[in-house]
Amino acid sequence: MNENRLREEICQLGASLYQRGLTAGSSGNISVRTDNGWLLTPTNSSLGELDPARLSKLDWNGTLLSGDRPSKEAFLHRAMYDESRSAGAIVHLHATHSAAVSCMSDLDPNSCIPPLTPYFVMKIGRLPLIPYHRPGDPDLASAIRGLAKKHSAVLLANHGPVVSGKSLKSAAYAIEELEETAKIFLLLRGHNPRVLTEEQIAELKAEFKL
Repeated sequence: MNENRLREEICQLGASLYQRGLTAGSSGNISVRTDNGWLLTPTNSSLGELDPARLSKLDWNGTLLSGDRPSKEAFLHRAMYDESRSAGAIVHLHATHSAAVSCMSDLDPNSCIPPLTPYFVMKIGRLPLIPYHRPGDPDLASAIRGLAKKHSAVLLANHGPVVSGKSLKSAAYAIEELEETAKIFLLLRGHNPRVLTEEQIAELKAEFKL
């Protein structure tokens, strides 16, 4: 896909996420791998008001090639790309329900949200927790690298989710599924939910080649 089309798709997705309340203010960022680098939403920009021509274009050393100054969380995206060659796009949001889950104190750090639905298993799999780092802390890159080879999605403690996909569309669908499952997870707190069994998960993996 040519770069101009990718720029348009980033802006269209940003507007859609913003209009549906999945991001607010200048929170969240989106990136896409290109043939000669990668595109990222600029720092302090609203996903609802992106300009295709002003998106940040970076090389794989993190050098800004064109556009506005990149998000301060550029290193987070770069670390995920470095570890996962299959990652074609990354979406990071502060969406309400998944951010709320990230603030909970009794999470399983290896699997923050249990396998409540087949769709969560198919699009996210297992969601590990990355311990709290302040926004922009470069040490977060090391924490991401430790998990990105095995997981397409991670949850940043007291922050929110970061999800990669082979394409921008697949990354967007996955993070939206995560947000919906986080909502279900919170609604079920204090109840005794039925989760998918290991056999059911294995069946999904085999059937859909996960």
